[in-house]
Amino acid sequence: MDFKIVMLTLGVAFLLAVIMGPLFIPLLRRLKFGQQIRTDGPQGHLKKAGTPTMGGIIIMLALALAVLRFGEKNLETMTLLVASLGYGFIGFLDDYIKILFKRSLGLTAKQKLLGQLIVSVIVCVLLVQMDHSTDIRIPYVGFSFDLSWLYFPFVVLLMMGTSNAVNFTDGLDGLLAGTSAIAFGAYAVIALNNSQPNIAIFSAAMVGAVLGFLVFNAHPAKVFMGDTGSLGIGGGLAVVAMLTKSEILLALIGGVFVVEILSVIIQVVSFKTRGKRVFKMSPIHHHFELVGWSEWRVVITFWTAGLILAGIGLYINEVL
Repeated sequence: MDFKIVMLTLGVAFLLAVIMGPLFIPLLRRLKFGQQIRTDGPQGHLKKAGTPTMGGIIIMLALALAVLRFGEKNLETMTLLVASLGYGFIGFLDDYIKILFKRSLGLTAKQKLLGQLIVSVIVCVLLVQMDHSTDIRIPYVGFSFDLSWLYFPFVVLLMMGTSNAVNFTDGLDGLLAGTSAIAFGAYAVIALNNSQPNIAIFSAAMVGAVLGFLVFNAHPAKVFMGDTGSLGIGGGLAVVAMLTKSEILLALIGGVFVVEILSVIIQVVSFKTRGKRVFKMSPIHHHFELVGWSEWRVVITFWTAGLILAGIGLYINEVL
């Protein structure tokens, strides 16, 4: 029965996103909520200027409606929604400022990090109320250790790190929608295997919402999710990993996101210390574009990598 409800949730979230797309996209266009494109990025992206952004509203609404319809109204569900919608709201503010002032940067780094910190602390409070285990489990070997109070700073770092890694991945048409669908699909399987139906329902709702959004976001994109979507997806992904006690496994299942943020860190450190760039441009998906790969080839390659990593993660977690 849990599996049927999970699949029903996925289907409903998908349909909601597909239905909302034709309603929101023209509205975003009329409001002139167009994307500002970085002038120092790949020149082929300049033609995307003006494409409606903030489409993450579609994802967050479809997610919330599906979860509230099929999930239990308890602390677990509340924690998941607070993480996704809270981070999504920070992204909304960031997107809105970009549009309002017609610039490629919205909130300052400090403002964005402060907002993420506040939402992460609220999640920590909810985890305490749930009496959530502070153990960290090492997958496959069956070993675990208790972080005690240090678990909560770890939660904050995991949420902020994951959301920003996911945010960096959102740079090509359909790239984040596809890779996040794969990651949440893997966690839906893990949650079902752990007999955690609420987490499986949330994960399935996210899969349905991002796949429904992908209908309009696949190349050439009719709408971008913006930080509204990417931060909301990242916040939800981190908490799903915590609640399934597979925090360490997130580095593998979300391996594409890890590579994306590492490419940015490596690029910045290398340029500041040696005055040289390791990649033609970071995040790394832009590097592949600049060496001659088509946008679609980069996206398909990253989707494939995400699928392989998710499969390995499920195997290590002894689901497959």
